[in-house]
Amino acid sequence: MPASIVCSNLSFSTPDGRQLFSSLDLAFGPGRTGLIGRNGIGKSTLLHLIAGRLKPQAGSVTVNGTMTMFDQTVQVDPAATVADLFGVRARLAMIRTASAGEATVEELADIDWTLEPRMEAALARMGLDAMPQTPLHTLSGGQRTRAGLAALLFSDADLLLLDEPTNNLDRDGRKALCEMLAGWRKGALVVSHDRELLGLMDEIVELTSLGVTRYGGNWSHYQERKALELAAARHDLEVAENKSAEIARATQLASERKARKDSGGRRKAAKGDMPRILLGGMKERAENSGGAGARLADARQGEAREAVSAARERIEVLQKLSVSLPSTGLAAGKTVLRLDRISAGYKADRPVLRDVSLAVTGPERIAITGPNGSGKTTLLEVIAGRLAPFCGTVKVAADMAMLDQRASLLDPSLSVRDNFRKLNPGSTENACRSALARFRFRAEAALQQVSELSGGELLRAALACVLGGERPPPLLILDEPTNHLDLDSVAAIEAGLQAYDGALLVVSHDEAFLEALGIPRRIELPSGRSVVPG
Repeated sequence: MPASIVCSNLSFSTPDGRQLFSSLDLAFGPGRTGLIGRNGIGKSTLLHLIAGRLKPQAGSVTVNGTMTMFDQTVQVDPAATVADLFGVRARLAMIRTASAGEATVEELADIDWTLEPRMEAALARMGLDAMPQTPLHTLSGGQRTRAGLAALLFSDADLLLLDEPTNNLDRDGRKALCEMLAGWRKGALVVSHDRELLGLMDEIVELTSLGVTRYGGNWSHYQERKALELAAARHDLEVAENKSAEIARATQLASERKARKDSGGRRKAAKGDMPRILLGGMKERAENSGGAGARLADARQGEAREAVSAARERIEVLQKLSVSLPSTGLAAGKTVLRLDRISAGYKADRPVLRDVSLAVTGPERIAITGPNGSGKTTLLEVIAGRLAPFCGTVKVAADMAMLDQRASLLDPSLSVRDNFRKLNPGSTENACRSALARFRFRAEAALQQVSELSGGELLRAALACVLGGERPPPLLILDEPTNHLDLDSVAAIEAGLQAYDGALLVVSHDEAFLEALGIPRRIELPSGRSVVPG
């Protein structure tokens, strides 16, 4: 039987009672499927249900064939090695025992002598120079991601589940992953916002608040279909609004006619030339008729309102988030940041960065690029004042905000709304709610506690709190800002940052994102701990 995943009548809610799926029916087979949807819609949860890490509240998941899953974050145990990530520590130990001539006949029969060469091939294919005994804690986040993907490849499973696999990967790592998936001939279910990766998919499955929709073809085909759906939804909304207005006019006219008729009846009754019994019958018929008409009118207006509401909801699902930003007021000639020959790192005898100089003047846009482990995040930590340099000077001459991948500027114990008011103390409640609404934190969503947000929602909340104030900071530093954002949010942030008139310093491996921002200047950090030109 071909490898397959079948979700039948699946239902699941979050611990706080928010329903993610209800009676979901979905199947996957051989081929590459991209699973997309807005942050918090339940993509990662669905992967965990399929992998058996979560139990559905109703329904079932049936898997035919072998399956393995790659998580967004490779967990690091202080004592763990690359061999542990591959799940082969004991088997490698047996090979060492056999090589020393200390294995029994029974142990020799079970030894897989191809194990190490296959591990090395998988690591090399993902562009990682590491040995089985390499401690995981010595690898950067991107290197651990490569090791995790190599372990996935090594497993040779029939079905792969990948949750945001390009997060933390540098350009070479992304290229290696894309090459792996381009040649993959088994089943793969990929949760991703990476447009290049989605371009390799055979189909796109989208989760929304309205349910699940399947689109044949890759990301480009999906975009074309969505544009047609949005145009149709806008037409449906226009038709529903026109019908609602027409029913309201007709109801008003009917009400006015009845009022005139009732007024005429009262004038006639006042003359006293009609029998009392006849007047009573006429009054009863009028009341019955009026009541039935009012009920019919209410029903028609209710149906019209529901049609308009449904059409607007569909527009909300299909339409991309839109962000507009106020001016920072930054003067073109003002130097906002200057680094002079800094050296920095976490051990004085092994600096990650040496002799780095940098000046940012006016609304410059600069991308800090380089392979995993080259010190990009270290450089941002120094600029933000979180890490003191071993030598050299750092001068920040303007208000600054730094958004890291953990959105650590937010207080997890507070709501999104309370974090906004804390970071923007001069903001009114109306201004706060309006700013948060622009980033899709409306009404009750703005009252969610930050600790309960998904990774993408967390970063979107941080962006709302930093960029949504009366005056955004003149210097904005972003560390891999697109890693956890859904595709609509990435497009919205691109649109918002295109209008941002402050200085922008960005660490990102997302080439499409950097191109959309129109960044003219790049600083490439070399691999290793070598001198970085100023």
